[in-house]
Amino acid sequence: MIEFQVEGMSCQHCVAAVTKAVRALDANARVQIELENGLVRIESKEAADRLGAAIGEAGYTVKGAAPRAPGGA
Repeated sequence: MIEFQVEGMSCQHCVAAVTKAVRALDANARVQIELENGLVRIESKEAADRLGAAIGEAGYTVKGAAPRAPGGA
């Protein structure tokens, strides 16, 4: 699982846009978004740089990415 810090998300439309961008790369990706913290967690077969680029192309600013172990450890 990869965790991104994303700026510019403020509503459910943003959640849908980010999810759509990620799933355009990997239709089976699992996407979890915390609007209040600007966190996007993605479980996908795609590389983190490609996922981050897709989020950026959707109009959001990706500030960083970090791998996370399953279960949040």
